Amino acid sequence: MEVNQSFPAKTVPEFIAYAKANPGKISVASPGIGTTQHLSAELFKMLTGVTMVHVPYRGSAFVLTDLIGGQVHVTFDALPSSIEQIRAGKLRALAVTSATRLEALPNVPTMSEFVPGCEANAWQGLAAPRNAPIDVIEKLNKEIVAGLADPTIKARLVDLGATPLRLSPAAFGKLVADETEKWSKVIRAANIKAE
Repeated sequence: MEVNQSFPAKTVPEFIAYAKANPGKISVASPGIGTTQHLSAELFKMLTGVTMVHVPYRGSAFVLTDLIGGQVHVTFDALPSSIEQIRAGKLRALAVTSATRLEALPNVPTMSEFVPGCEANAWQGLAAPRNAPIDVIEKLNKEIVAGLADPTIKARLVDLGATPLRLSPAAFGKLVADETEKWSKVIRAANIKAE
């Protein structure tokens, strides 16, 4: 959760108080309808009861330009897109939406420290056809897990604000199922429709 340096709230509780005192006057930008960033904002709205106006863009670069320029107030951005703007002092990170604080920004609290259950992570994974041979799946998984454990790769991912997840195929399948269920509820509650 990031704001422009001139935004009056310096913490998540201050942001919530400010948003509740100014209902519908806060603009929350995202790189598009239905993106992780948009859904993260909707989850935050649901859990806090704040009202914000969603402003969809066509990509993170445009969001960050307007956030830095003060045309919009807040975004829930994927950290690799904005970490350098935070480090340079152009944006203020109020919280990360991961379950734990990140090595890349150790002084930035997690959102759940203030808003229990407000956790949102952008993640990537590899999938294979349903009928792929199990020995092939296991071999791919072993190599991917080894690659993510490589100190150079891990250091680069951590520097970008990412947390490498070295999951088994079964654990990854559970993650996909759990995330699908969670975000389906948010999409229905926010009445998000494909455009």
